[in-house]
Amino acid sequence: MAIDGQGPKGPTGSGGSPGSAGSGGSAVSPGSGWSGDSGGSGWSGGPLGSTASGGLAGLAGRPLLEVRDLVVRFRTADGTIHAVNGVSFDLEAGERLGLVGESGCGKSVTNLALIRLLPKPAGRIEGGSVRFDGRDLLALREEEIRAIRGRDIAMIFQDPMTSLNPVLTIEEQLVETIAAHRPVSRAEARGRAIELLRMVGIPNPEARLRSYPHQFSGGMRQRVMIAMALALEPKILIADEPTTALDVTIQAQVLELLRRLTEEHRTALILITHDLGVVAGMTDRIAVMYAGFIVETAATADLFARPAHPYTVGLLHSIPRVDERDGEELIPIEGRPPDMRELPAGCPFAPRCAWRLAVCWETNPGLEPVVRPSSSGPADWAGRRAAHLTACHNPPTVEEARVGRPLRSGFRPAPPPAGRLDELRSAAGGSADAGEDAAGGGGR
Repeated sequence: MAIDGQGPKGPTGSGGSPGSAGSGGSAVSPGSGWSGDSGGSGWSGGPLGSTASGGLAGLAGRPLLEVRDLVVRFRTADGTIHAVNGVSFDLEAGERLGLVGESGCGKSVTNLALIRLLPKPAGRIEGGSVRFDGRDLLALREEEIRAIRGRDIAMIFQDPMTSLNPVLTIEEQLVETIAAHRPVSRAEARGRAIELLRMVGIPNPEARLRSYPHQFSGGMRQRVMIAMALALEPKILIADEPTTALDVTIQAQVLELLRRLTEEHRTALILITHDLGVVAGMTDRIAVMYAGFIVETAATADLFARPAHPYTVGLLHSIPRVDERDGEELIPIEGRPPDMRELPAGCPFAPRCAWRLAVCWETNPGLEPVVRPSSSGPADWAGRRAAHLTACHNPPTVEEARVGRPLRSGFRPAPPPAGRLDELRSAAGGSADAGEDAAGGGGR
């Protein structure tokens, strides 16, 4: 996957911005690095190729999915919600991308916008393009995009109990999905439905086809949703919090099922989650979202080993690791996310950031490549084909990322302009010490 510099320019005239979320209580251990296919959208089987270099679009032909400067707004009685603010990314055939962010950061809305399922009339796509196999999905007629949903791009929603129709049997729902996109008889569609239930590990599928959703456990309902999503062998599968409300054992089974089936069918996967523990072992690359922006993206192993954005550093230090030393305390992220009814000037993470400079309050940085953070100074930057990108004026050093706080001598977070909230000081109770720290300037 590749990501370009981020979309629309904010009030100060810059693009892009920082940080995303994802708390989650899972212990994290860095997963394997990039292993996705580098290009094309073929359907031949076999193991995925290795493209350790990563990088931007155009490595080996056009990516399967190209998202550019996507902007989504919700017009409500309380004001306009700036849900997605110029998100850009590419997805290669067979690649597994983790989209990580806390609730409200825009990750689910981004993916609903891809297949034009935003709630109407409030939700609107107000900018950008989404190209799938060379076709702009945002320019298609409704009947054309309906033909692509399910057949080429499928989605597993958070709660299968609300996604499955409670008054129809599983057979009726699976057969309807298959018959809507394939010229097959009902008997052939039923045979395919039995095959799908068997594939996702549901015992006695012939009998269970006649069951209703409430007669399945939560884990089994999620398996049915996976079967329905893969019924037409889509090229892209979007999984929106697929393990929500499942216990840890069932979570592991569902994730392993997703991994196996996407590898077997060479299906590209977008995995939406707030749990870094999930993406650590499931994805080739990770994109971190905050306040409707992608703020950092890298190969999974690289992001865990060398985070280059203060918010990503905060996320990794706010959850336990399986390899941490005994007695090592978690470091919470101070403050709270911004009000999405107001698009702030500057970096939206600035009020919560211990690495902020004066420029962070004024200019929202775009995504820039990182070669390798230095232990003695800020990150070194490289050309536009770098695999690791971050949106930060003052990225942490390797050592600062390891300990979770700034270490440079004499550095203090830049104080906020008049009228802007300082979440660091608020979290410290507005103490004199916090005030003195904030007044210390903003030099590196």
